[in-house]
Amino acid sequence: MPDPAPLLTAVDRLADRFRSMPQSRLTAPVPGHPSRAAAALALARRLAADALAAEGAAAPGGAPGGMPDAGPFAAGDQLAVAGHDLAAALAPLAPDAPVATRDGARSAADAVLADAVAAVGAVAELVGG
Repeated sequence: MPDPAPLLTAVDRLADRFRSMPQSRLTAPVPGHPSRAAAALALARRLAADALAAEGAAAPGGAPGGMPDAGPFAAGDQLAVAGHDLAAALAPLAPDAPVATRDGARSAADAVLADAVAAVGAVAELVGG
C-alpha cells in the first residue's frame, strides 16, 4: 500500500493557505493561470482525474476531473477533497500496482502518488506565501 501521508500533509497545508487568502490574493493572476484560485482548481481537477483513473472510473459528463468551478472561495476545499480522494483511491493498491493516469499511460501507484505530491508542491511555489 502506498503511503499517502506526504500527499495528505502537502494538500492539507496548501488547502489551508487557500482558505486563509483574502479575495485580492485569490483572484490575482499567477504565471500560467488567470488567478491563484484557478491554479488551485486546475490542481484539484488533476488530482480528481487521477483518483477517478485509479478507481477505473470516468469523469461524470466528461468534466475535467469531475470538478466544477465553484468560485475562488471554494478553491481550498476543492483541493483538499481531491487530494484526499486520490489518497483513498491509491490506498488499497500495492505500491507497484499499475494505475491508469489522465494521459492514458500506466504507472505504479507510488509514482502517481509522488507525481501528485510534486504537483502540489509546484502550485504551492507558484502561488507564494
